[in-house]
Amino acid sequence: MRDKVTLYEKPTCTTCRSVKRILTEHGVEINSVNYFEQPLTAQELKRLLQAAGVRPADAVRKNESAYREFVAGKELSEDELINLMAAHPELIQRPIVVRGDQAVLARPVERLAPLGIHAPDVQKKS
Repeated sequence: MRDKVTLYEKPTCTTCRSVKRILTEHGVEINSVNYFEQPLTAQELKRLLQAAGVRPADAVRKNESAYREFVAGKELSEDELINLMAAHPELIQRPIVVRGDQAVLARPVERLAPLGIHAPDVQKKS
């Protein structure tokens, strides 16, 4: 493969485990970052989302209690939302996979394709 990837994940996340399995099956060297143990700064998170072409509002997990407490019903700027996501990592959609200067929010796993990693026969969740 071209080069290794960095996988920003929560190891107990089903999608994160699926992505890790797919990367391993493709012979990709993985640098795993559990962003609950190694928190992302707001600047790092902003850079990752920009590289993935994802707006902060599209990368926030809405089923979390932190969402209801800090985000729902509030008019937040992108920077405010990124700061909240950095302070409360459970708000960050996962996994984020980085290869070189490209990044993807690999949810669903088929989104790995722009990195040259294809996930055939992967069941999509509804």
